[in-house]
Amino acid sequence: MSARNESQYRGKVILAPMVRVGTLPMRLLALDYGADLVYSEEIIDRKILMCQKYENELLGTTDFKMADGTVVFQTTEREKPHVIFQFGTADAKRALAAAKKIQNYVAGVDINMGCPKEFSIKGGMGAALIYQPEKVREILTLLVKELSVPVTCKIRVLPSLEETIKLAKVIESTGVSALAVHGRTKEERPRHPVREGYIKAVAQAVGIPVIANGGSLDMNALEDVKNFQQASGASSVMVARAAMWNCSVFRKEGRLPYDTVLREYLRYAFKYDNHGLNTKYCVLQCLHDKMTELGDIGERCLAAKSLYDFADIWNMKSEYESVLKEREQKEAELRQKSQDPNLGVKKRKTDDGLVLIELPVRYDKSIYSPNMTPKQVLYDYCKRCRFEKPLFETAERQEDRLFNSTVLVDCKRYTNPHWEKSKQLAEQGAAISCLVSVGQHDSRLSEPAHEDEYLRRKWRSIITQDSLVENKDSANQSANNVNVT
Repeated sequence: MSARNESQYRGKVILAPMVRVGTLPMRLLALDYGADLVYSEEIIDRKILMCQKYENELLGTTDFKMADGTVVFQTTEREKPHVIFQFGTADAKRALAAAKKIQNYVAGVDINMGCPKEFSIKGGMGAALIYQPEKVREILTLLVKELSVPVTCKIRVLPSLEETIKLAKVIESTGVSALAVHGRTKEERPRHPVREGYIKAVAQAVGIPVIANGGSLDMNALEDVKNFQQASGASSVMVARAAMWNCSVFRKEGRLPYDTVLREYLRYAFKYDNHGLNTKYCVLQCLHDKMTELGDIGERCLAAKSLYDFADIWNMKSEYESVLKEREQKEAELRQKSQDPNLGVKKRKTDDGLVLIELPVRYDKSIYSPNMTPKQVLYDYCKRCRFEKPLFETAERQEDRLFNSTVLVDCKRYTNPHWEKSKQLAEQGAAISCLVSVGQHDSRLSEPAHEDEYLRRKWRSIITQDSLVENKDSANQSANNVNVT
């Protein structure tokens, strides 16, 4: 049974869920300026199910990553009491599986039932759900029953007030902790006036907290946020575009100049190695009505692609370089602390008594010889050593149709923690794991240019460690017969 906590949603000012905006740097900045709760951007249930969780010691974050290394959700211990994870879903069981994967790292989960975008609507998600009250009931009832954190949802109003109140009562009956209401219909856009009367009528009709959303055009300070709360009769207010344009709208002392806010945002982007294109999107939103007056600076922001570019544009190069230097020092400390020459390597016995060795390596076709794949190198190695032919076992994960492979060589099994898009990629990764473990060159032409610098360096460390070679003399002898590029 979810921990129903209505007080968590009463008398609060909240950063609304916004795609591409509600990532970690913006959420932390909103908390700095006074927001009580911060919502993540909407993330589709299938996407979080495809992720693996990583504890990123270098950045001090918990990262949920796709097989290709894409960070889908990143969080820190600091925001755990305040961050609400928003899902896009159209299936109760899938939503539950995704929510269970994330619930230990957030303060609550929210189901998006208000997004009017075509992608959501076609998938039966977002605002498509407000016309399906029984599906709404099914999804929310199951989540409330099975989760340990509060469950909420966010809707848009229906064309008639009667329909809107009827839907709100269905939602209340599921046991959710709060209901957020955007005061526009699915068809209406920000230029249309927000229907404060609808929000107020819903707040009077239900007993759970109602969070008002949609009043950004009239919000230039925290006082305006409070005025919207009073006019809508809501328990709390959720701020979207006003916070996107200037996150200091949450400050009790008043709003700060946009360039001060922008630099504070960039400091968080530097600290948590935020993706360059996501950073660019947020910077451009902050500058949305200032591009003309900024002239050359605006043009440079439009052309920027990396954190370094933004550090240069906003005279923060020394700060960014200091962050990078501190990160390198921390990486060195982590290596020294571990005192583990096999950093990243995991070994365990399987049920049949054989040893399974796992290395965090994967096959990147661009850095390998087109004439000799890792699998071919492995077959040649086994032939020279008079081992049995390598035996690959590949599993398919049904929820996302990804593959992971294990290879048996000389009574040991080798694998990696990654799930790949094809059986072929998975088998090449397993072959690399075996070759690196036994000290054989795997035909790579260069190091991988992986976006995760820490993982890339760990990979390099593994390759150069003599301690990984379990039979050094025989391995060296075999290596003499291999053409190393």
